[in-house]
Amino acid sequence: MQAEQLHLARHTAQLVSETDFAGWRDAARVLASGGVAPEDVAWMVDAGENRQSVGRTIPEASEDKSTLTVPRAFIARAEAVICHSDPARFALLYRLLWRLRDEPKLLEIASDPDIRRFEAMEKAVGRDMHKMRAFVRFRKIGEGEAERFVAWFEPSHYIIARNAPFFVRRFTGMRWTILTPHASATWDGEILAIGPGAAKADAPAEDATEALWQTYFENIFNPARLKVQAMQKEMPKKYWRNLPEASLIPDLIAGADKAAKEMIARMPTTPAPHHAKVKARHWPARGEEAPDDGAKARSIAALREAAKGCRRCPLWREATQTVFGEGPETASVIFVGEQPGDQEDIAGKPFVGPAGKVFDAILDDAEIDRLKTYVTNAVKHFKFEPRGKRRIHSKPNAGEVQACRWWLDKELSLIKPNLVVAMGATAAQALLGKAIPVTKMRGEVIEREDGLRVFITIHPSFILRIPDPADKEAERARFLKDIKAVKELMG
Repeated sequence: MQAEQLHLARHTAQLVSETDFAGWRDAARVLASGGVAPEDVAWMVDAGENRQSVGRTIPEASEDKSTLTVPRAFIARAEAVICHSDPARFALLYRLLWRLRDEPKLLEIASDPDIRRFEAMEKAVGRDMHKMRAFVRFRKIGEGEAERFVAWFEPSHYIIARNAPFFVRRFTGMRWTILTPHASATWDGEILAIGPGAAKADAPAEDATEALWQTYFENIFNPARLKVQAMQKEMPKKYWRNLPEASLIPDLIAGADKAAKEMIARMPTTPAPHHAKVKARHWPARGEEAPDDGAKARSIAALREAAKGCRRCPLWREATQTVFGEGPETASVIFVGEQPGDQEDIAGKPFVGPAGKVFDAILDDAEIDRLKTYVTNAVKHFKFEPRGKRRIHSKPNAGEVQACRWWLDKELSLIKPNLVVAMGATAAQALLGKAIPVTKMRGEVIEREDGLRVFITIHPSFILRIPDPADKEAERARFLKDIKAVKELMG
């Protein structure tokens, strides 16, 4: 079929290798300048015996010195696409270059068939490069001055030359060679060389370090987080035959349930020692005496002192200390979050952890002085689940929220704010006595029966949980917009 296409085409463009981008670029520039349409060009890679029989090549370079201008982004992306294994990639790239002369915004049209194919090839090459970086395993050969490391890898595309600089940066101090069926890359400590392809038999057999690697892999395997489908998506079985740890995977999967149960049984049930030391300072021996419930408190300071002995729900037993609200009693606005986190539990102050840093930054951007606001939580004790040496946040239930609402109501009655900001569903439930769909009602102001206005928005920790940087920045902008609206309502 390819030979037939070569004979039907008016012109042929000869490339010296599968990734000869410079050759493609030069040929494409001459062809486009000469007015040669994409359907009149056949692209060849080292045609060998066919070279003489074709008899037609690209036209001579035109005397016209005008510059062929295409977006810089196209050139950079085309360098990646040319590494794809589809033989039609050269023709696709030339067709796009041809169209870009009259359609300068073509790359922005996601629905265009050529653009969809172009982007799919680009992503496929990127995934293949990522897999190579993740699954190359070097084996040592030689000793002393003769020591070097060799790896065998089977990529889906022609990525070895494009990916080799990564391994130079990662393994600069090693002398190594990566063999693939298409090409090889060799680093001698000073010069990176790209050579011909090889066979798997050219790679060395296992070395002494593989047993150590298998032991390490077996020990870092976390059965509680095993998701077989997700694992096979990230580490397809096609790579297993070249991974020394792959022989362990079937047995690790089969024993995952049992291993997870054993791991859970070994999990600590008490916080780390430094948590206990802080707790000892804040929980003096009280015996079984009834703690002060704060009913007689006439100031926030007195209420905070009474809350240190709170026993209204079981959360006090595992928490380090009560984390009460903070701010002036003259504050016109109260910000209410869900509950303290690990860092707040140790410090005894609200919003000093990662979410607190986001909160502070947003207040600064909105030009609200935190020192003039009162900041508290719907629940005053840290609820968590132990995970190894870490304490992982656990959402308080309705009973715990209701039990702690007594303290929140006392804070509201003493401060008498003009506005309360409910940050998140738990805060909204504590303030309004019912579940509120925060994402649908954010930015709205709800007036309670007692006349108190409640502004609904998200909790700043929500921003921290967004993985995509662009989505994270967009959500931060929305939160800032909410807080600016709060400033307007503060008067």
